[in-house]
Amino acid sequence: MQDWIGAAVAGVLALVALALGVALLRARSRTDRELGAARAETAEIKAQLEALEARLSRPEPRTTPEAEFVITNLGEPAADPEPVPKIDNTLFADIVLRETVVKAASLAHGLRRALDPETRHRIRYEMGREVKRARKQRRVDTRQARREWQARQRADEGPVGRGAA
Repeated sequence: MQDWIGAAVAGVLALVALALGVALLRARSRTDRELGAARAETAEIKAQLEALEARLSRPEPRTTPEAEFVITNLGEPAADPEPVPKIDNTLFADIVLRETVVKAASLAHGLRRALDPETRHRIRYEMGREVKRARKQRRVDTRQARREWQARQRADEGPVGRGAA
């Protein structure tokens, strides 16, 4: 009776080994396919990278963009200057007068706002608050400095009286 048990166990082990072998072959073939796909993708990426490097290493022709605003004519060939248009004397006086009137009006408006009683009161109030804050801060700083000075004085004196003889 024990003979067939050994044969059965050997058969089962052979089937398990066969199943493991088949699974191993399937996994190996799947891995080979994925490795081939990865190599193909790597080759494609390398080709793209080489194309980019080749494009970047080529010196592109220098084209200076046309400037929107030109400050000087430095480097350009000298050309005949265009005649400046003449402005009539009355027009010139009118332009200057208008500019002066606008500046004077804006100055007057600014002074009127600055000298307004509400503005002066607000400035006086803010100045008072700032003076009080600075005074308070000075007192705090003075107290702190005095405490530190007294602590240094006590530390310099050392222990006096207790067992120091």
